Amino acid sequence: KYSRAKVQLSTNMPKKTVKVVVVGNPANTNALICKKYAPSIPATNFSALTRLDQNRAQAQLAGKLGIAVESVSNVVIWGNHSSTQYPDPRNATAEVNGGTKGVYEAVQDDAW
Repeated sequence: KYSRAKVQLSTNMPKKTVKVVVVGNPANTNALICKKYAPSIPATNFSALTRLDQNRAQAQLAGKLGIAVESVSNVVIWGNHSSTQYPDPRNATAEVNGGTKGVYEAVQDDAW
């Protein structure tokens, strides 16, 4: 459970460029609470544990395509870090052979 006082106190200490990583589940909810009580820190500086899951999904897609992880973007993870999360590659793209394609078009394997 996050304490409003702790979050507010912590916002008085760091530079506004601080990066905040929330690992306590429900990570997305807890990151939102932190953001709410730390309004001086930009929202883009908050990340939840699901970033790890996003990285894993990108790595799996990159491995399937034989490209660098950095060549895969726009993968979304819905939900918290749990068995109910849903990796969503519908809007994901991959840089393949000098061009950018949707990952479904690039993978060309519906069974996978």
